[in-house]
Amino acid sequence: MQNQENKIKVAILGVGNCASSLVQGVEYYTEFTDKTSGLMADDIGGYKAANIEFVCAFDVDDRKIGLSLKDAIFAKPNCTIVLNANIKTEAPVYRSPVIDGVSPQMIAYPEANRFLVKEELKTTDSLIDGVDYDRNLVSTLRAEIIEQLLKHKAEVLINYLPVGSQLATEFYAEICIELGISLVNCIPVFIASDPVWEQKFITAGIPIIGDDMRSQFGASIVSQMLQELAFERGHHVKAHIQRNVGGNTDFLNMEDKNRLKSKKISKENVIRAQNDIRGISTEDSFLHAGPSEYIAFYGDNKVANFRLELEGFMGAPVIFDAQLSVQDSPNSAGVVIDAIRYVYVARELGLVGALRGPSASTQKTPPEQMMFSDAIYECHSLAKRQLTESTKKQLKK
Repeated sequence: MQNQENKIKVAILGVGNCASSLVQGVEYYTEFTDKTSGLMADDIGGYKAANIEFVCAFDVDDRKIGLSLKDAIFAKPNCTIVLNANIKTEAPVYRSPVIDGVSPQMIAYPEANRFLVKEELKTTDSLIDGVDYDRNLVSTLRAEIIEQLLKHKAEVLINYLPVGSQLATEFYAEICIELGISLVNCIPVFIASDPVWEQKFITAGIPIIGDDMRSQFGASIVSQMLQELAFERGHHVKAHIQRNVGGNTDFLNMEDKNRLKSKKISKENVIRAQNDIRGISTEDSFLHAGPSEYIAFYGDNKVANFRLELEGFMGAPVIFDAQLSVQDSPNSAGVVIDAIRYVYVARELGLVGALRGPSASTQKTPPEQMMFSDAIYECHSLAKRQLTESTKKQLKK
């Protein structure tokens, strides 16, 4: 199945820590083809890491705009661990409107920890000054973005905007629909899982994956598997609590609690879905998941704490306490490298709309929640270019 010639032309929205790890990882597995440890899938539909080509990127930070991606991914405020410093991609980083992409409270933190918006873009920030918001400049930037995406022949756009960027995500989603570009929506702004938005992508004849990236071995997948395990072993879940702390810009951004509503919903969806799939009420279960604190010292290290209180045989109590410590951004990249290839294979097969299996496997809030085994079945089938009952329904008419 291996296809060494075709390139999947990918544009990145938001050159932060997750983008840094993804670019590092794609080039790492391209150079070291004998190393497949750390990958969930080496080959998806004939595509390997070497088939992914980053063609351009967009950002608002003065320290990144105008650079090549190989340099921008190491610019502040990025703080992720460097696992591959030998980056070759010359993909340019272009300017983008801010819209609602930057939390105003960030201004109180040191420049090394926060975004530094390019001066000429500050009037495109609707959250700072709604009165003087420059819609004409936003329109100009939209035309520029479309020009660059067409010039670089982008086929997939990865949305790495900060949590809470509702309007900015919709701005780029509309561009994707207009240009026929597939979207991999890695943040909790509900596009793929929203029937209205999904229909727009169906009408445009393109597949998407979303919403809100689920890390390769992170808090959400661990919570899902614990919830599944409890139910499969006949236990009642009285409480499932997941708390997260970290020190990257994602956690700093989420210090603004106004931006957290969709994130909390998305993270709790992962747990609650396992009840819903089985028809188990959550009325007498306490479910909580979400970011709890920003600690700059942690950098890109995320620490998740879990507490499950269960009732087992004859109601006997079972308590589960655990802690997971991960490098947040490589954990993300290990999933997105697959999502890119899944959505591209779907394009080639003529599938449209939100991909059910790959979304359920790689995202917290997919259009259809699945058990782990069912999502994996859908992914493996797509990787073999085999249609399932689910994907047959999504063939372009």
